[in-house]
Amino acid sequence: MKKISFLILLTVLILFPLSDSIQANEPLTDEQRNQIRKELFQKMQAATNIPWYYFAAIDQYERNLRFVRKDLPKPQMEISIHFSEEKWAGILNPNKQDTNPMTIAFFNGFGSDGNGDGKADRTNNEDILAAMANHILKFGTEDEHIRMALWNYYRRDKAVGIIIGNTKIYKQYQTLNLNEKSFPLPLQHDYSYKNTWGDARGWGGRRIHEGTDIFADYGVPVRSTCYGIIEMKGWNRYGGWRIGIRDINNTYHYFAHLSGFAKDLKVGQVVEPGMLIGGVGSTGYGPPGTSGKFPPHLHFGMYKDNGSTEWSFDPFPHLKQWERQEKLKNRNK
Repeated sequence: MKKISFLILLTVLILFPLSDSIQANEPLTDEQRNQIRKELFQKMQAATNIPWYYFAAIDQYERNLRFVRKDLPKPQMEISIHFSEEKWAGILNPNKQDTNPMTIAFFNGFGSDGNGDGKADRTNNEDILAAMANHILKFGTEDEHIRMALWNYYRRDKAVGIIIGNTKIYKQYQTLNLNEKSFPLPLQHDYSYKNTWGDARGWGGRRIHEGTDIFADYGVPVRSTCYGIIEMKGWNRYGGWRIGIRDINNTYHYFAHLSGFAKDLKVGQVVEPGMLIGGVGSTGYGPPGTSGKFPPHLHFGMYKDNGSTEWSFDPFPHLKQWERQEKLKNRNK
């Protein structure tokens, strides 16, 4: 089994010190926090040959889980990967606060010394990353090996898929600052919408409306609202031609009743805010190709995954916010 050696870690710590341009006592902006996070990921890449964007993707996935789950502590540090005391120290370890790497290893715990201080500290950024790195190194550093390591750790195909999607996004853009959003329709077109989330729907059985309908002319361009990866593309008897995009905050953006798709768009493709993905249509409520049973509009929905289930939430406030931000941006050009 490969593990990170103390000598390699010490060399990396000397050659790649964290940025000293950020004052420790000042509140960090998102950009400053992301700068520190990326530097930590790159240091671990130098020590393990595991590309930094895999660490970034894992950390981002867990960061999102900790914001939406009540059974996990909210993230307090730059690194958000969470190990329980039991997992860190080892299930049979009588000392759940153990910081000795040797006894932790004896009890098959995950705890590791990532900064060369001789301790495996569950609240230290470098130690946390080293613990995850050592788990991955049991399987290897190639993409297929890392996927196996992720499945072994999370035991959930969807978790692996989301993390690998984040990996593709970070690899393509080489930055963690990817929270920009766009309104789904170009603002110069005529459109209208109101808050219809939770309204009753009857076709196909009683159900609630899990989105906001944006009414516009047939064929008006539909754009990606976020940096993300296309998880789903195809036909659904309710939504017609539709696309699903997962962003880096583990939010699923759902676009339905499309007239068609942008050329060469495919599942697994990375997209960005404002990128053309399709057109407004009136497809759905029947077998493939059914259209015209209602006025043309875009059904836009948002869903959040918490590591075990996924649920719909109201997209209307987000649409309003993105619309305002884009209008302001256009005004300041």
